[in-house]
Amino acid sequence: MSANNINNSNVNTDHFDKESLFLREATLDDIGALEQLLNCCYRETAGWTNEADLIGGIRTTSAELAAVINDPNHYYFVYPKTTTGDRNGEETGEILGCIAVDIKTAADSNKKAYIGMFAVHPVLQGKGVGNIILQAAETFADRHLQSLNQPSRLTMSILSHRPELLAYYQRRGYQFNGNKMPFPNDGNNGEPKRDDLELLELEKVIS
Repeated sequence: MSANNINNSNVNTDHFDKESLFLREATLDDIGALEQLLNCCYRETAGWTNEADLIGGIRTTSAELAAVINDPNHYYFVYPKTTTGDRNGEETGEILGCIAVDIKTAADSNKKAYIGMFAVHPVLQGKGVGNIILQAAETFADRHLQSLNQPSRLTMSILSHRPELLAYYQRRGYQFNGNKMPFPNDGNNGEPKRDDLELLELEKVIS
């Protein structure tokens, strides 16, 4: 799947207004557009966030996306493209950004939220869109995890050998917590292109 499948030429950034950005929860009707966006942003060479040099194959499938959307503990938010560029316009069917929040409440009251499946259309990368989407997801997660006795913890996993991505999240308050695991080479998560690839867990505490 090439970047052209997500209509790069149809995203006008000349008069892009970040203030018009809005999110809504994903539905099963969004699966096709989400699959295109995620596989392009992670596995193709478009944009600076891709993993094409480290992993081949696809990032996700329609079945995986359906499972996430149908999971009551998962909240998947999308930034849909509209004819007017804001929430008052008619949606075109294309997704310009997305982020998932998986609420986890363990029996020991160790509340946390896992943030994943985060992507921004390559044409909009570097314009602050990702910052707004991530902050919105963090605010949503914190409201669900608020406790009088302990702060909320947000976690995510990123690939090793991505210093620029680690630096991006560190600037936003995330730190590597020491937890890591080999990238799973089971055929379900793409095909690693190097043997020492790992998943690093990042964490941010919101008091």
